[in-house]
Amino acid sequence: MDEYRTVPAAARAEFIEKRSRFIGSIRPVTTEEEAVAFIEQRRTEFWDAKHNVYAYILRQGQIQRYSDDHEPKGTAGVPVLEVLRKEGVTDCAVVVTRYFGGVLLGAGGLVRAYSHGAKIALDAAGIAVMRLCAVCRLDCAYAQYSQAEAAVRQFGGVVEDTEFAAGVTICFYLPCDRLPALRAAVTDQFCGTLVVEQTGERYAASTAEEAES
Repeated sequence: MDEYRTVPAAARAEFIEKRSRFIGSIRPVTTEEEAVAFIEQRRTEFWDAKHNVYAYILRQGQIQRYSDDHEPKGTAGVPVLEVLRKEGVTDCAVVVTRYFGGVLLGAGGLVRAYSHGAKIALDAAGIAVMRLCAVCRLDCAYAQYSQAEAAVRQFGGVVEDTEFAAGVTICFYLPCDRLPALRAAVTDQFCGTLVVEQTGERYAASTAEEAES
């Protein structure tokens, strides 16, 4: 998988529906242990709420879990999970808390309310596109540094560190699919005297525009 969609940070949003208060909480998680810990934190925080409905999706093991937390079957956990599926996000967990306001919503009303609680939480967090990136280094002379760094940035490289010693070492990452073009450009520009060395791989966040380019 070269890229996936997730939430970049924790977020929360709420609304009132027929006197019931719904609070949608979301955060990125990468393991089932993290997801369960997040759910328990919300249960502790909202200990006096009638329901703490949850859903989460993980890339590792393709795990998908949900709970109606005593709401009628199929009216809460599944709608929350479906919001995550529809938006194509993974490695995240959502808890939609409900403080019952005394007015029954009916099955359709519950589905809409829990879906909305998950969606506004997701909207509050935003979506990050995580792209598989090559972690690289480029060694050059001081006289070459300015042009070398410009070449790295031109191909979407993100410079994380620059070491100045006998020469200059530029440490950066960029989407894996852009590495061949960068290497070709550096070889051409510096007549084969400089080499882009890949030292590893990791996922990094990109904007939607970068992901589509």
